[in-house]
Amino acid sequence: MVARLRREIDQTFIPYVWIFTSWHNEHISWDPEQFCGIKSISLPTELLWKPDLTIEEMIEKDKAPPSPHLTIFSSGSVHVQNDQVLLSTCKMNIYQFPFDRQSCNLTFKSVIHSVQELQLLHSLSSAEATKWSREVMRTQNEWLFIGMAVVNKTVSVFGIQQNMIVYTISMKRRPVLYIINFLLPVIFFLALDLASFFISDSGGEKLSFKVTVLLAVTVMQLILNEILPCSSNKIPLIAVYCIGIFALMLLSLLETIFAMYLMEKDTVGVDGNREVDYVAEKKKSRCCVCICDAPADENPPEMLKDGRLTEFSSLEKLSDETRDLMKALTLLLDSRKEKEAKPGYWTRFTLKINRIFYIIYIIAVSLFLAVMCFIWQQNHQE
Repeated sequence: MVARLRREIDQTFIPYVWIFTSWHNEHISWDPEQFCGIKSISLPTELLWKPDLTIEEMIEKDKAPPSPHLTIFSSGSVHVQNDQVLLSTCKMNIYQFPFDRQSCNLTFKSVIHSVQELQLLHSLSSAEATKWSREVMRTQNEWLFIGMAVVNKTVSVFGIQQNMIVYTISMKRRPVLYIINFLLPVIFFLALDLASFFISDSGGEKLSFKVTVLLAVTVMQLILNEILPCSSNKIPLIAVYCIGIFALMLLSLLETIFAMYLMEKDTVGVDGNREVDYVAEKKKSRCCVCICDAPADENPPEMLKDGRLTEFSSLEKLSDETRDLMKALTLLLDSRKEKEAKPGYWTRFTLKINRIFYIIYIIAVSLFLAVMCFIWQQNHQE
């Protein structure tokens, strides 16, 4: 038997099975010595009675036609062999995805016959069925076949006791592909978020970077939503893993916004002081301009020979706008040098908050990842 899951979100199971059915027909038997040593013959299946067997979990019939012949032996035994691809339902437990193990059932039973009319017996034990399935199995893709259990059961269906055979196929997922394509990229995004603490808070680059990383994790969650079924009884551990990392990165983003808000207070205070100084300097410059624009005949003749008066006359040729611009640039450069030399109170307070939050953030991330690994490993061992 070759087994594989079609899609987790559909919870369907597609096995390729060989079905060997045999029963004893009391009305057919012969002596091979009287018929040239013939011990078996093949006849069309529609000529003899066949048990009305069906698979309870099957949701779609195989499109390939069944075997057109059956084999009759001289002792009265009738054998029918069919191989087909089944599409059956399988309720999956994805709590440990992608380190999960699944068990899917194939239940063979009669459609209308009761246990008094038809009894089903399996010829191979669980160990023999598992060994035979491993021998005929050619490839195993995403799922690794573990074993097969065979059980006979008698159940009551609509007041009728019916006999059935239940084959339970156990398999486990190969998680390497999901680790490489999903779990590790989320860890890498978390590492980028940790590295973003070394970006300066003064500009908007840090905030944009954190938002971009957070959106990348959101895309990974959308991909996960397309894989997992929505009818699970428990929230899968991988969903808790993604939500936990998303919450940690969201807290980091909120802390960055709060830090930028505090640093903006220092910027507003510096700009206010700069404006006051600029207004004062502008008034002072206007007073100087008024003095410089005084009529020439009011100055004493002796002042014309002074070098200071010559220099003062050259300054009069500059426009008021040019002088105001030069003074504003001077004040701006001075304020920047003062700000770089000694950060403001809120800037120093923000740096302390960043250091404390970074330490707490690393501890929280480490504890979360350790707890997730412990729960995954514990459930995997069970």
